[in-house]
Amino acid sequence: MNKFYLIVALILMMCIGCEWRLKPNNGDSDNTFAVERYDRVQSLYLTTGDFSALQQMSTNYPTQTRTLIEDVLKIGNVNDPEINTKFLNFYQDTTLQSIINEAEQQYANMDDINKDFTHAFDKLHKIFPGMEIPTVYSQIGSLDQSVIVGDKCVGFSLDKYLGKDYTLYKKFYSEQQRSMMTRQMIVPDCILFYILSQYPLPHDRTSSQLQCDIHMGKIQWIVNKVTGRKVFANKYVATVARYMKKHANTTESDLLNLPITDTLSN
Repeated sequence: MNKFYLIVALILMMCIGCEWRLKPNNGDSDNTFAVERYDRVQSLYLTTGDFSALQQMSTNYPTQTRTLIEDVLKIGNVNDPEINTKFLNFYQDTTLQSIINEAEQQYANMDDINKDFTHAFDKLHKIFPGMEIPTVYSQIGSLDQSVIVGDKCVGFSLDKYLGKDYTLYKKFYSEQQRSMMTRQMIVPDCILFYILSQYPLPHDRTSSQLQCDIHMGKIQWIVNKVTGRKVFANKYVATVARYMKKHANTTESDLLNLPITDTLSN
């Protein structure tokens, strides 16, 4: 075994053993969130072929593993007898191995991200008391989806958040796209797609592009509010901001159910 990978394996095994689990926050500010570090078990298997890591993926993270293999990578059925070999071989590509190593270095510590999730979900719970706070986990994809929303869980792919100056990105993404592929976008993106899963875009035949854009603007405005940052800035967010300033008694839930004509005309 390559000496470098042996060191990585030992470090990852220690980290996996002491990693915190995500604890649901029901509005108590003393509670904190911790991202489920699925990526650590995943990368341990994909860089060393460690069988115990594969067992942890199957036993401790069955939903995450199924979603990654079947829905994100689309390399086969998780029950296929050969799927573990296919999964391992898929990531032997030198580019993907480089991405794995970069992701594990950049995200060796997620204290700042856990802190941001704690504050954001605390605010989100106050705005939407009936909305269940999801489990959040990190994974490493292959430059596909940034965020995956499942049943009561949200996963984000570290390979899509390696920084706007990450050399590999310059081959595939525009400068504007790269500006959104940063560590600071993880929490806003996860919250945006989770709210979107609860309040989907209008999808009937009569829905216009403007309706979809305004609906996204509403969600982006809420994300700005719960994260305490102006993450999203566009004309649709500005339209929503003007409306909410004039209608201070309108709740966020009311806003998301508001007809587009009301939002635009006031």
